[in-house]
Amino acid sequence: MDNQNAIPPLLIEFAMTVAFSFVVGLEFRNYQRSNQYKYHFGSTRTFALIGLLGFILYSIDSSRLLFAAGLFLLGSLLLIYYWRLSAKELFSLFSVLLSLLVYLIGPIVNYFPSWFLVLFIVLLVLILGEKPLIHRISDQLANEEIVTLSKFLILSGVILPLLPDQPIAPILPVTYYKVWLAVIIVSGFSYLSYLIHSYFFKSRSLLITGLLAGLYSSTAATIVIGRRAHDLGAAGPDVSSALIMATAMMYIRLLIIIFLFAPNAGLRLLAPFATVILLSFLVIIGLLHFKNHPQSQDETIEIKHPLELSTAILFAALFVLFTFITHYVTTHFGGRALNLLAIIVGITDVDPFILSLLSGEYKVTNSAIVSAVILASGGNNLLKASYAVVLARNRSVTLAAVWLVILFVASIVYAYQFA
Repeated sequence: MDNQNAIPPLLIEFAMTVAFSFVVGLEFRNYQRSNQYKYHFGSTRTFALIGLLGFILYSIDSSRLLFAAGLFLLGSLLLIYYWRLSAKELFSLFSVLLSLLVYLIGPIVNYFPSWFLVLFIVLLVLILGEKPLIHRISDQLANEEIVTLSKFLILSGVILPLLPDQPIAPILPVTYYKVWLAVIIVSGFSYLSYLIHSYFFKSRSLLITGLLAGLYSSTAATIVIGRRAHDLGAAGPDVSSALIMATAMMYIRLLIIIFLFAPNAGLRLLAPFATVILLSFLVIIGLLHFKNHPQSQDETIEIKHPLELSTAILFAALFVLFTFITHYVTTHFGGRALNLLAIIVGITDVDPFILSLLSGEYKVTNSAIVSAVILASGGNNLLKASYAVVLARNRSVTLAAVWLVILFVASIVYAYQFA
C-alpha cells in the first residue's frame, strides 16, 4: 500500500496516456494493413507522440492556452494532410478525427475517472477493429429504424421529464408522470420484441413466433397462430406449444412490469406467476418431446410498428379510463366488485388495467389489488382460448385451449382462496 502511495500521480497519468495512445496506434496500424491503404497516416509511434503532446501541453499550462494552440496546430497539419489526400480523390476524415481524439487522451486521463478513460479507449479500438460489422449493421439498418429510435427517445427522454408527478384529478388518482411512464415501459417491451423479430428471427418456427409475439402481445400472437393453425391440423404439438409459449411470455412481461411499478406487489405475485411460467414451460417441453413429426420452420408473424404516436395515445387513454373505472368501482362497491371488473377487463387489454391498478391510490387493500391482477390475467387466458378454438377450427389447438382454461380456473381459485 505504501509503495502505491509513493508513485507520483503525474507518473501514473503519463504512463496511462502513452500506453493507451500506443494501443490505439497499434490497432490503427492493423486497420491500415487489413484495408490495404496505399497512403498511410503515420504509425504507432505517431499516435503515441500525439497523445504525449496533448498530455504535456494540458499539464504545464493551467490556462489551457498551450493545449488549445497545440490542438490548432495539429488540426492545421491534419487539414493539410486531408487536402493532399483529396487531391488523389481520397476523402476519408477517419484518420484525421482519430488523431484529434488521441490528442484528447491526456486531458481525459487528467480530468475524467478511470472507467470513462477505459470506455473511451475501448470504443476507439472497437471502431477500428470492427469495421466489417459496422458496415453490415449500417447496410441492414433501415432509415426508418433511426426514426423509430428517435421516437422512443422523444417519448422517454423529452416528454417524460416534462410531465408533473401530481394527480390528474380527484377522480383520477394517478399522476401524469406515471401514466406516461407506463406508456414507455410497455412500448419498450414491444420495441424490444420488434427489433429481435426484425433483425434476428424474421422467419423461424411457430415456437419462436409465440415467444417473440408473446413478449409483444400474447393476444395478438394467439390470433395470428390460431389463423395459421387452420391449415396445420396435423401439427397439434407445434401449434399448442406456440400458444402456450405466448401466454408464458405474457406472464414474464407482466411480472417484470409489476416489479418496476410496485415491487411489493411483484413479490406477492412472484410465486403464482413463476409457478404458471414454470408449468407452462414443462407442458411445452412435454408436447415437443412427444410429437411425431418435424417442426415447421417457415412460419412467420408480422409484428406491427410499436412506437406510433397514435398507439401511445391510445394506451394512455385506456390507462386513464381504467383508472377512472377502477376508482369509481372501488370507492362505491369495494374489493369484490374490483374482482368482477378484473375478470371482465381480462377480455380486453390487460396491460393498461394492471398498470392503472399498480399506479393509482385506491380504497382497497393490497390483497385486493393482487387478486385483481391475477383475475385479469386469468380472464385474458380465457379470451385467448376462445380465439384459438374459433380461428383454428381443428384439433391442433385443443391442448393449448385446455391449458389456458385450466389457468383461468386456477386464477379464480387462487384469487379467492389464497391472495
